Amino acid sequence: MGRLPEFKTLLFEKREPHIGVVTMNRPDQLNAINLDMLNDYEVLFQAMSQDDEIRVLVITGAGRGFSSGADLNDATTHRESDAFADPVHFLSIVQERYGALVLGMRRIPQPIIAAVNGPAAGGGFAMTLASDIRLASPEAFFVASFINIGLSAGELGCSYLLPRLVGLSRASEMLYTGRKVRAEEAREMGLVSAVVPKEELLESAMSHARTIAGKSAAGLKFTKRVIDDNLNASSLESAMNIENRNQTMMVFSGDFFKLIQSFHKG
Repeated sequence: MGRLPEFKTLLFEKREPHIGVVTMNRPDQLNAINLDMLNDYEVLFQAMSQDDEIRVLVITGAGRGFSSGADLNDATTHRESDAFADPVHFLSIVQERYGALVLGMRRIPQPIIAAVNGPAAGGGFAMTLASDIRLASPEAFFVASFINIGLSAGELGCSYLLPRLVGLSRASEMLYTGRKVRAEEAREMGLVSAVVPKEELLESAMSHARTIAGKSAAGLKFTKRVIDDNLNASSLESAMNIENRNQTMMVFSGDFFKLIQSFHKG
């Protein structure tokens, strides 16, 4: 992996072989997502898309929160700027840039583990949905807060991802009400895999990451891709066609024959 530039809002470290840890580092703002953070993520995802050394990413937040979502101070500060000149400018300069954060999380080949150490609201909530695995501390809660500030709750992929994670009824209730869903309820509905004491949260995420990082980079990339592709497969046959293509490529380009030797020896 090439040397990454100095980020303004993120801390990145290769904590162990094949594992990268990203910490959103605006603790005084509950790690609110501003334009600098969007820039940092764009650079990070560009690097990850070309990197086979890092096989899994852990994302967490500094301080007492994961992320409170878009920094609303930006909206106030830039109200008179070109971004708010008209809807077309806003769509390209603001809305699509925030959307690119969620798309970037799904497009990079590395599975993402969200270690949700506190509030995950708005865009921060959307980031947890775009992760592959979610772990939470008891202090964490999740809020689709868009409806609470006069927006549609269909924001940053939430209307797509949330129903697929928790079902339509629960998703609709969260999106319409904008209420807090605390960690234990999130676990019960399947939004997070586990609730872990805060002091153990990162190590729990690293334990998951170690297991994943032991797999081949190509195997992980194709697994992430097939999960995304087959969320909308039109039929079982269509889904299996993609699986068959991926497996054929892996047999001829991966570690298949080397790894199956252990089964014969057993």
